[in-house]
Amino acid sequence: MPSKAIVLLSGGLDSATTLAIARAEGFETYALTFRYGQRHALEVDAAKRVARALGTSKHTVLDVDLAAFGGSALTSDIPVPKGRTAEEMAHGIPVTYVPARNTVFLSFALAWAEVLGASDIFIGVNALDYSGYPDCRPEYLEAYQRMADLATKAGVEDRQRLAIHAPLIELGKAQIIRRGVELGVDYGLTWSCYDPTIEGLACGECDSCRLRLKGFAGAGVRDPADYVRSAAPAAPKK
Repeated sequence: MPSKAIVLLSGGLDSATTLAIARAEGFETYALTFRYGQRHALEVDAAKRVARALGTSKHTVLDVDLAAFGGSALTSDIPVPKGRTAEEMAHGIPVTYVPARNTVFLSFALAWAEVLGASDIFIGVNALDYSGYPDCRPEYLEAYQRMADLATKAGVEDRQRLAIHAPLIELGKAQIIRRGVELGVDYGLTWSCYDPTIEGLACGECDSCRLRLKGFAGAGVRDPADYVRSAAPAAPKK
């Protein structure tokens, strides 16, 4: 009987690839998505599409209103940065950082894992092509895993030793996309843009769009996302 695993599924290309990896490793997957007041809530619908396509045992969408606190361009009226270079993205923590978001999400995943008797949580964080978020670093995940073993009844009773899997942590976006293609991920189901248009088009200029476009270009794979015309990606070179 396969082991159960919780997979944090945002609906973006990283989390979709992570879900596919968990399935490929033989886990019975339980996907967890959050509607947290994000301006790019289209990703929740994307998560539902991905969960259906990849066949999770259960997909739970939770409402956690981080917009009540604000403090991020994703949960308040702070403008989303546009047109930043890779060098600019590599320095400092951007205003799209949502305070303690991964800590909040992992805490819910930990609670569900304890109820299910699961010892494995998958998260699609990445320490290479990312936007400087402090809760995407390996040392953060190591510290959270140590804390988790102290925080649950199952851990204290030695019935559960949590393993947090971050299979993308050392991969660049192009490598992630190539891995997903190998596993049959349909990236047309995913959503990445932080600041979509009213018509539901990706802006092509926010950090998330630019990292996505860079990744598809590097992988030599066509990006199936719908962008505003001025940001539409060129076809990959043969």
